[in-house]
Amino acid sequence: MRQVGIPHPRLPLPEAEDDLAAFLQWLEEAIPMVSAMGIREMQRDGDALIWELAIEPNLNDKGTGFGGGLTAQTTLLGWCWVTLWLRHQGIQRDVVVAEASQRFLAPVTSDYRLVCKPAEDDAAKRLAEQLDKKGRGRISLVQQLWCGDTLCLEASGDYAVLK
Repeated sequence: MRQVGIPHPRLPLPEAEDDLAAFLQWLEEAIPMVSAMGIREMQRDGDALIWELAIEPNLNDKGTGFGGGLTAQTTLLGWCWVTLWLRHQGIQRDVVVAEASQRFLAPVTSDYRLVCKPAEDDAAKRLAEQLDKKGRGRISLVQQLWCGDTLCLEASGDYAVLK
């Protein structure tokens, strides 16, 4: 059971490629609310990290996606992107969200997918250079929530990698 003020043990770095199922299991232990978010699958597509989610655990009083829950998901997906990128580089560091914003475009009315990727093509390269030079760095990510072919939510966040 998690306790206030006690950090959760870090997941060991993988010996080979990231095991996203194992990472998701660790994430559910590290952040208890994750198990209630309805994440069905986590996958990569190039530099994008994608979650497939069920709408039922995320319904509001109107029967559509709850904005606060969707916002938490976009923020956490960005944190996961940076954490997994660091692990792939063989680096164990703390990651925090420094700034986040969302824009709601359409109601979320069915199961959906969240896609997270760097805001700019060379963002990961710049983060690697910052970590090399200063031991810390920052990256801007964008997240999009899709119900089928409908873009329902756009979010962005700046994530800091601490020394």
